[in-house]
Amino acid sequence: MVEPMQTGITTGPELLAPAGDFEKLKMCVHYGADAVYLAGKEFGMRAAAGNFDSEELLQAVRYCHDRNVKVYVTCNTLPRENELGYLPEYLEQVQSCGADGLIIADLGVFSMARRYAPKVPLHVSTQLGVVNSETAKMLYDLGASRVVLARELSMVEIREIRSRIPKDMEIEAFVHGAMCVSFSGRCLLSNYLTGRRDANRGECAQPCRWNYALMEEKRPGEYFPISEDGGTYILNSRDMCMIEHIPELIEAGVTSFKIEGRMKSSYYAAAVTNAYRHGIDDVLSGSTVSPVWVAETEKLSHRPYSTGFYYGQPGQYTSDSAYFSGAEICAVVEACDETGMARLTQRNKFSVGDELELLTNDGPPVSFFAAGMREMDGEALVSTPRAMMEFTMPLPRPCGPLSILRRIKDETQRVRK
Repeated sequence: MVEPMQTGITTGPELLAPAGDFEKLKMCVHYGADAVYLAGKEFGMRAAAGNFDSEELLQAVRYCHDRNVKVYVTCNTLPRENELGYLPEYLEQVQSCGADGLIIADLGVFSMARRYAPKVPLHVSTQLGVVNSETAKMLYDLGASRVVLARELSMVEIREIRSRIPKDMEIEAFVHGAMCVSFSGRCLLSNYLTGRRDANRGECAQPCRWNYALMEEKRPGEYFPISEDGGTYILNSRDMCMIEHIPELIEAGVTSFKIEGRMKSSYYAAAVTNAYRHGIDDVLSGSTVSPVWVAETEKLSHRPYSTGFYYGQPGQYTSDSAYFSGAEICAVVEACDETGMARLTQRNKFSVGDELELLTNDGPPVSFFAAGMREMDGEALVSTPRAMMEFTMPLPRPCGPLSILRRIKDETQRVRK
């Protein structure tokens, strides 16, 4: 193993998780995030996520700070001239809420943030495309405390950048989630093909996931498949998964491990945060990442995995653009007593006799068979057919609120989601 560098990291890297709405935020915090990133209703790159209005943003910061978790607010769109007038009030609002950082992709927005939110640390978004130490140092001189490196960098390049920038400048890098076929998210394809949905303003329609065909000029209506390695989804990227490479990321000097996924489900937010939390803790304890936590990443909704650009080209997956899904959430624990009797809220229908797993934040998942389900009035249940219904059920061990029941799909069921 490569000898660790002197990176200034003394307690391990920060685990930074995606909070698309308040439910996902609570899951991220419960399952071990050191920090979350989220957006207000404007100027965030995930316009279709739930996001947070001004009051919700204040509540989110209070909720996280009460649990020693930091909150970074994305302000990473590339605003047009007519949008600039709304920025001062928004930036002032972010500062008044007590946010721990602003993630910014535009130098003009960066300059305005220094004027209107001078107390908030400034993080440079991956969309600015930082790929070398000179750019990072220039941004540091302008006031940036952290740079989110371009996803196209290798582990060797990150190590070199770390060695050449100020020791107190933080490096954030993506470790898990969807990747974009364009350079660090700067893409015009959605805007071009839809005429209105600008990827650089948070409204990407993901046309890189579409199925394309050729049409010959004199044969209108006759579509010929485009084939590359047997598929026609020629722009479709693989997802990234770096859980087995946590030691290398730490040794390269990455300060913050960023998980992509503000548009993903609350179950995804919980399970992916949980896996990386335990993986990081395994490494910091002097061990290797347990196979349990590597396997957890397969139980998430994902496209075929790669290691991104860390160790060479990630490759495309051209057969289709669908997701693999190894598990399905069934219920969320609302309360549980010392005997394991729990009150739960349904998320997907399941029945007595189904084999389930209990996912908690304090240990590996536990398998058991569903039994003893009852309505809140005590009437016995054979299944949970009503969306979001409350019911009671004995669990294999006591657990806290926000623990999750899920059903593992067998190989024939987990084909696509």
